[in-house]
Amino acid sequence: MEEYKQKSWFSRNWGWVLGGGCLSLIVVGVLVIGGIVYKVSDTLKESEPYTYALIRTIDNERVVEFLGTPIETNGMGSTSYKYANGSTSAELVIPIKGPKDEGSIIVDAEKINDEWAYNLLYVKIDGETETINLLDIDIEESLDKL
Repeated sequence: MEEYKQKSWFSRNWGWVLGGGCLSLIVVGVLVIGGIVYKVSDTLKESEPYTYALIRTIDNERVVEFLGTPIETNGMGSTSYKYANGSTSAELVIPIKGPKDEGSIIVDAEKINDEWAYNLLYVKIDGETETINLLDIDIEESLDKL
């Protein structure tokens, strides 16, 4: 009688082990990348230029006329923060939407002496040629400061 030697568990299931290991690495990689993207976007949304631009947009009557209320962010947009020689500059495009339409907030700012100075801050409504400048100060508001 011949003795038949059975293959080991690993030699019978090596394909499943290899596939499961690769799948596990892919899932872990996706989770790590997703976590990094979430953390970066969360940090950007808490930045001063982002929150300042969003508050100015929500408080602007002309923007509310075009978009309606509530005005919300609509995705990530594009951001560029540069740190050089102790100064910081920020360029943001923040997509926004309302019940009536969509648009983008455009921000160009630099941090001088720990204060943000805004070179550009305006809203571009989709389909419109005109932009809404958010840096304009009301005459009454400027008189109140005197």
